[in-house]
Amino acid sequence: MSPSISKAKAAPSFVLNLSCPDRMGVVAAVAEFLTNNDANITEAGQFNDPIEDTFFMRAAFSAAGPRFPGEAELRERFSVVAGRFDIRWRMTDAAKKTRVLIAVSRLGHCLFDLLHRWRSGVLPVEIVGVVSNHDDMRSFVEWNGLPYSHLPITAATKEVQEARFQKIIEDQSADLVVLARYMQVLSPAFCNGISARCINIHHSFLPGFKGARPYHQAHARGVKIIGATAHYVTPDLDEGPIIEQAVERVDHSRSPQALMEISRDIECTVLARAVRWHAENRIMMNGFKTVVFA
Repeated sequence: MSPSISKAKAAPSFVLNLSCPDRMGVVAAVAEFLTNNDANITEAGQFNDPIEDTFFMRAAFSAAGPRFPGEAELRERFSVVAGRFDIRWRMTDAAKKTRVLIAVSRLGHCLFDLLHRWRSGVLPVEIVGVVSNHDDMRSFVEWNGLPYSHLPITAATKEVQEARFQKIIEDQSADLVVLARYMQVLSPAFCNGISARCINIHHSFLPGFKGARPYHQAHARGVKIIGATAHYVTPDLDEGPIIEQAVERVDHSRSPQALMEISRDIECTVLARAVRWHAENRIMMNGFKTVVFA
């Protein structure tokens, strides 16, 4: 390829997330900082929480001139701004993809959907492997060129199995663990060890039908809305900070099997959105809630 028509190297780009006590001048200070460092804002969002008196902001920006510094100096310069406003912040390289480890059991619909989106290039992550307490998904995962770790579990081996799971997370340098219908209750110690970097998909708009046969429970109660909830994992089962939800209306004519099929489609969509938003640094914690700049 001729140098004259070769693809130009992309300008360095970053995402800045911040929160601080709500006060005047924060947006102006951030804008001034970016302007003074020859940065071009490509996307920006903000939210003022009047109840918590907290301000949240997400700004995506890229280098646009010769005064744009290296990453280390950029961070050092912004720390001065942060100190003036008591800002809690993180700045991430937009070009660095989130390394994702998926956990699954015997229901493969969410796994299939995530791998399809990843292989199609529409999910901006790097999937590094799949963990399962069953061996059912091995051939599909390995066909996709990914390592598959079969970690069977019993009540007697739970501690050892979770230790092996944790080692895989560390060995793969996984930034995010996605429970794609991984039908195991994680121990409090394991949950705390991956706090704010583990997403689960729950088969309900609200966690009202727990345990076995949830769609039969819903059918028996005559529900008129079914849906799914993606949330961060905490030691409290299915009650972590909610990232995304979706619903669909149903009626008395729907069988438990029909409810299950509808819900699985919703689960795939909701989980994919949550993973994408996490990977794009669009989610910020606000106590036990999330602020999502979708």
